[in-house]
Amino acid sequence: MKRTSKSRTRFVVCIKNKGYEASLELCKFYRLVPDQDAARRGYLRVIDESGEDYGYSADRFLSIEVPKPIEKALLKAAS
Repeated sequence: MKRTSKSRTRFVVCIKNKGYEASLELCKFYRLVPDQDAARRGYLRVIDESGEDYGYSADRFLSIEVPKPIEKALLKAAS
């Protein structure tokens, strides 16, 4: 998906990691990768601890809005 100057990176926070302890950390912010097919099936695609995007059940996360300065800091830390 091509980003425009007005689009923002979305983040979610992990609230459940049972069974995926090596891939997801509780209370950690994860970058959301847009995936409409996954969303229709009740999944979210996130960049997990492996550094790759992977689909997880949406009930493992809460969507959050972060201010632009925090968004920049999170993206910088992830690169």
